[in-house]
Parts: sequence; C-alpha cells; structure tokens
Amino acid sequence: MTGEFDGLVAIVTGGASGIGAAIARRLADDGASVAVFDLDIAAAAPDHFTARVDVSDDDTVRAGVAAVVERFGRIDIVVNNAGIGAQGTVADNTDDEWHRVFDVNVLGLVRVTRASLPWLRESPAGAIVNMASIAATAGLPSRALYGASKGAVLSLTLQMAADHLREGIRVNAVCPGTADTPWIGRLLASAQDPELERAALEARQPHGRLVSADEVASAVAYLASPSAGSTTGVSLAVDGGMQGLRVPRADRG
Repeated sequence: MTGEFDGLVAIVTGGASGIGAAIARRLADDGASVAVFDLDIAAAAPDHFTARVDVSDDDTVRAGVAAVVERFGRIDIVVNNAGIGAQGTVADNTDDEWHRVFDVNVLGLVRVTRASLPWLRESPAGAIVNMASIAATAGLPSRALYGASKGAVLSLTLQMAADHLREGIRVNAVCPGTADTPWIGRLLASAQDPELERAALEARQPHGRLVSADEVASAVAYLASPSAGSTTGVSLAVDGGMQGLRVPRADRG
C-alpha cells in the first residue's frame, strides 16, 4: 500500500503531545517521515525523528532544521503547531507575558519557517500549515492575549501564502475550536467546578462537545497533502460550527 505522503518529510513543532502528537501520527500513518520538534522529546512517539527545539530560540530552531536535513536530505512539509496558552483581558497580563506568548506563538512560527524555506523551495510538494484558533475569528471571554497572537498567525498565513505562491509553497491555517488537549485539561482541573466548566465549553460549540485532536490532525493532513495542490491561503475551521453557525440548543443533535 502507498500513502498520501510517501517519500515526503514533515516537521511538526510541538509534536510530542496533544494536537501535535496526533498530527505527527497521522502524517506518519499516511507515509511521511516525521520530525518532531519539542521541548520534551521524551514524550514523543519512538518511531519519529526528534529534536529538542525551543521555537523561541533561533539557535535551537536552526540546529533542529539542520538535523532533519542531515537525517533525511529534504523538507517538504512544516506544521507550525507549537504554542502556549494565555488567559485574561487586556488588563490582566504584563508586557513580559505579552512578549512571551507572541515570541512562541508568532515568532516561533517565523523562525521555523525561515530556517526551512531553502528546502521547502526545492520540494515538489512544499506545504506549510499554521495552527491558528477559533480565538482568531471569534471574540471569547478572557482570551485577549491568546486571541491576539492567533489573529497574528491567521494574518501571517495569508501574507506567507502570497509571498511563497510562486515558489511552489502552499501556506494554510487550521482554526480549531476548543479541543480536548492537555492544556484544556489543566484549565479544567484548576476550575472550582471542573465538570460544570467542561459542560460550558462543550455547550458553546454547536455540535455539543470538544473537538478531538485527531479531527484537527485530519484537517492538517488535508491541507498538507499534495492532493490539495490548489488550496492555499485558506483557514480551515474545525470547531463544530462555532464560528459560522447559530444553532439553538434544541436543534443540536
């Protein structure tokens, strides 16, 4: 059997856990050689190539990309998934926290892409998929900093798609709704009533549940696939209809 990504090499940042791990697994299952960049590479699947990379540190990013090229000789796909969360209104976070979140969520994407571009330009199937969020397209309570960083990711995706179209590199984004990830698990664990808080998160998505990591991975796999050769500059929502639908509770399945 042949896979969609046979012969292609993919970098997945933040690929050792949560959505990143699901993406790495999906791409590998479909034939890609996967390189996982993460701070905790011990948590990564043992069948992936791993590099300890801090996306806020350009030296480790460039070293990680160099290690991938040394191992595989090419880079075809970059999935910029690494990111950190933040809570609060504009009044609740310090300047240092704003700089920290943007340094990871936005500049981290820039660093990994910049280091990978020479090899993406040589690929017959160059593709970049950036991880945005429902917080980039909808106003959510206490997500000012996080939403601003993901809004920057969404806008940057469009600029990158325009800049690199003629080089044969497609650039797209995925906008998940609230996903069942370790970060959400930690938020729920810290709530006064975790079960009530989880029910509230599930209820605000029209399909009535949290998004799964595998569902996000499927969207990434489509956008990264050579079969999506005419898809670029797109943001694909995986949010149970949260952004576009206004469904009364009684109509939910």
